Formats: sequence, C-alpha cells, structure tokens
Amino acid sequence: MTSQIVHFAGLSDRDRKAVSPLPKLETGDRMELHVRHEGGKEQTLTIPPTAAAAVEALLAHMLRGERVAVLAEDQELSPTDASAVLGISRPLVVLRMDRGDLPFRYVGKHRRALLKDVLALKSKLDVRQTAMDALAEDTEDLIQNHGL
Repeated sequence: MTSQIVHFAGLSDRDRKAVSPLPKLETGDRMELHVRHEGGKEQTLTIPPTAAAAVEALLAHMLRGERVAVLAEDQELSPTDASAVLGISRPLVVLRMDRGDLPFRYVGKHRRALLKDVLALKSKLDVRQTAMDALAEDTEDLIQNHGL
C-alpha cells in the first residue's frame, strides 16, 4: 500500500554545505528558476511571489537538516499518515476518528481524513499539551519550593 504523503525529502550534509540560503525577498523582487536540460536546452520559469515564500520556507527547513514533505490542504491521509503528522499511534488516530474528533470518510473499507482536519486536531492537541506542561511545571514548583 502506498502512502498518501507525497514525498519526504532532505538534503545530504554535502548538499547542505554547497547550497547557500536564499536572501530575504523584498517587495518587488522576483524569483526565477533556471532549468538546464540534459541536452543543453535552458528554460527560465518565473515563480509567483506567493509560491516564492513557500520555496523560501522549504529551502530554509532543508538547510537546517530537516526532512520536508509537500502536502495539499485537501489531500486525504490514511490513519497511518495522520499518525505521522499528529505524532500519535495509528490506533489512537482511529479512536479519534471513532469519537468524532477527526472527521473522515471511507474509501472502500479504508478511512481517509483531510490534511486540514488533521492539522486542526494537531493544533488542538498542541494547545492541550502546552497547558498540561505548564500545569506539570507549576506542580513541580509547588513540590520543590513549598513542600506540598
């Protein structure tokens, strides 16, 4: 079974050292992509400003040694793919689906959730985790500093 996530890509250490970061684009700047085909033919493509911001972000993450994936907002993810995005197990994703926390649809016998719904759930889980971390820190402070 193939994954719905398009492709995770990263740069080798050698490539990261050879590539310099993009300069910050200012208003009025243009980004162009120069393609040199194997036969020697060259082609120049203009990158629209909104896409240029995505290219900047993509390259910045890759230069930091992070692996990246390009996903469409309305892309459907399997529970396995959703678990990779959420950082929880596949059975917990299925449980979230069954509880109604994560909308999904069936494609045959297989569940599929939209990336935007998975990201909305991730945002909610991240807020909850931040609150739990703050509570744990407060509890630790009370125990250490006040003997409670």
